[in-house]
Amino acid sequence: MSDERDILSNRKIKMEAWKEATGGYANQFRRTGVASELHKRFVDLDKAALQESASSVAVSGRVMLRRVMGKASFITLQDVSGQIQCYVSKNDLGEEAYDSFVDLSDIGDIVGVTGIMMRTNKGELTVQAQSIEILNKTLRPLPEKFHGLTDTETRYRQRYLDLLTNEDVRARFRQRSQIIQRIRDFFIAQDYLEVETPMMHSIPGGATARPFITHHNSMDMELYLRVAPELYLKRLVIGGYERVFEINRNFRNEGVSTRHNPEFTMLEFYQAYSEYTDLMALTDELLAVLCADIVGSQKIVYQGLELDFSKPTLRMTMAESLVAMAQVDESQVDDEAYLRTRLTGLNVQCEDLWGVGKLQMELFEMQVEARLAQ
Repeated sequence: MSDERDILSNRKIKMEAWKEATGGYANQFRRTGVASELHKRFVDLDKAALQESASSVAVSGRVMLRRVMGKASFITLQDVSGQIQCYVSKNDLGEEAYDSFVDLSDIGDIVGVTGIMMRTNKGELTVQAQSIEILNKTLRPLPEKFHGLTDTETRYRQRYLDLLTNEDVRARFRQRSQIIQRIRDFFIAQDYLEVETPMMHSIPGGATARPFITHHNSMDMELYLRVAPELYLKRLVIGGYERVFEINRNFRNEGVSTRHNPEFTMLEFYQAYSEYTDLMALTDELLAVLCADIVGSQKIVYQGLELDFSKPTLRMTMAESLVAMAQVDESQVDDEAYLRTRLTGLNVQCEDLWGVGKLQMELFEMQVEARLAQ
């Protein structure tokens, strides 16, 4: 804790010195390219060709690596697209500007660099800085660079640190955005209308879940944050919109786990003149399209299992799954007494009001659901 206080105190001193020397927080740096574009643009140019081209660029990003070597330094900047190395020297910047940057900068700071593209002797694409400025100081140190951020609780509570230090997480966020956009494209191409329905409902309907409750002051009435958009979407179908979909936020005031968040995103769609098997086929098609467009293949490996989305998903009723995967005899799958006895043996407190369907659901969730694949 003492070391952390010392780092924070030292960085506060640097921040005050930086603000006094520069005015701080300038908003006039304009970059001309991001890291991935530069790597792509100059991939075919060797050291001599780059030197001859004398290509001028302006880049900005967060300092993720900093190696100070007397009269010259290397820093690695990370922007939204990736990383680019910069070479900073006293000969190029001048003694005062170079010393000021070395003295006042830290890993985690956001800086802007203007310079010429070059390659090091090891062949790494690098910006040779002609000018450099600190755009924003960082008071707290980043997580340890070699192992990234690994503590699960910190990753979930401080997502910005997770994004800063873990490239696979940034890629996952980008991929999620691409998936949602592709879902929109898919349904619009199928002549669906995208709609928005109310988030505050007068009754908690559309699903069985405990709602969040709020109060409308002007109307002096209780309202419920939606647990599902179903009721309003069905009203739109009644009103004549034959195909509707919504990508929406729902709120369920229940437990929290890595698989269950009280606030979550749901896709829900409705189509007139069809039945559930038609929508199952449409869902199969959607998943196949998403895999092909986002991942580049309709086969993916998840937790060591290859999933093939080029084929329709396997289908069975809940009763059939209990027979196939929970060792329930076909003659007993609808037997309420048997199901209660089976669940009691699994330490489930069965309520008197539970019928066969609910009992099957409980057994399904305990002994089948986690084993389903394809």
